[in-house]
Amino acid sequence: MRSIVVVPTYREAENIVDLLRSIRAAAPDTDVLVVDDDSPDGTGRLAEEVGAEIGGVEVLHRARKEGLGAAYRHGFRVALDGGYDVVAQMDADLSHEPAVLPELIAAVLAGADVAVGSRYVPGGSIPNWTWLRRGLSRWGNAYARWMLRLSVRDATSAFRAYRSDLLEQIDIDGTRANGYLFQIETAFRLSAAGARVAELPITFVDRVAGQSKMAVVRTMVETELRVTWWGLSLRAPGLTSAFRRSSGGRYLAGRVAPMPLPQGSGGGDGVAGDGRD
Repeated sequence: MRSIVVVPTYREAENIVDLLRSIRAAAPDTDVLVVDDDSPDGTGRLAEEVGAEIGGVEVLHRARKEGLGAAYRHGFRVALDGGYDVVAQMDADLSHEPAVLPELIAAVLAGADVAVGSRYVPGGSIPNWTWLRRGLSRWGNAYARWMLRLSVRDATSAFRAYRSDLLEQIDIDGTRANGYLFQIETAFRLSAAGARVAELPITFVDRVAGQSKMAVVRTMVETELRVTWWGLSLRAPGLTSAFRRSSGGRYLAGRVAPMPLPQGSGGGDGVAGDGRD
């Protein structure tokens, strides 16, 4: 069974070498696909250099920064076309412990459709977050679970492993969202498809080097607004369809591309933005 981990990067020169070496040490049989959005700090070049040394690393150089979701979609498609049986994903900032990667892959090989590295199951933790940030994150995840009827407790986790045919089944190419919203949209599609989910506890740590590309407050507000819209589309499709036919709805549709809900979700369509972490 062949496995690969997709790692999107933008300005991660301070982390990429340590990350790739750690992945190779923890998961020597798993290939790595670095998807670099034309990082001005040379992240892609560094990834190629260390990849040539440790082997099993491919670097996909994208022409410009288009967003985290776009990078994942591109990387997933390359992995799926490459015939891999398990496709994993993780952040490049060392917030995800590479030693857990083989456990996620093993959970999929044992029968799960998707394995999620979760902060919000027993044993999971976020040791260096403030109580306020931890509370906001927990509330946001709980709200998304309720509104969208998710089967994933940590819907914003970007540390996952998928059975490859499941990504095809949920039409991963048809996703529209970026940033945290991409993880929620994917969790939504997984839940609507009845995917078998395994959540493994992880310790999530903030990046040590480099700067975050996410505006926390703006991202959380935008995410909750769009989760609300998706939830209303799921629960009250007649109401949201009527709104889309109004002048306000047409105005918003002209500014933000519509995103069809997954088949079987029972709703209309929602909207997704293109901001990036």
